[in-house]
Amino acid sequence: MRSLLILLVASLLWTTSVNAGDEEQQHGKELLQSLCARCHSVGRTGASPNKQAPPFRSFSETKLYDSDFLQRLQDGYSSIHPSMPTFRFKRGEAEAVLNYMKSIQEVPKPKRSLQR
Repeated sequence: MRSLLILLVASLLWTTSVNAGDEEQQHGKELLQSLCARCHSVGRTGASPNKQAPPFRSFSETKLYDSDFLQRLQDGYSSIHPSMPTFRFKRGEAEAVLNYMKSIQEVPKPKRSLQR
């Protein structure tokens, strides 16, 4: 009986954690849709409305896993592109945006090696 109770509590905690993660990612997606979708594709599919704006699903390790990306989102993320505004996020918003972006990343395609 005790084992069943422990299993039930563990299952409930895991489900609550998953739901919280889903809600956070949904919030991150909503933020990106309202702020960035005018130029960038913010979902798992689709082209960016602005051909010069990369889809967020293609950011991969070069940006998302950079140790200071989260801090840059909070300090004011800007780009070298003059038409892109600077965005500043609260910590919770920055975490939601980053977690959503990580969840939609494409698997990098293997690079072809040139054979001689």
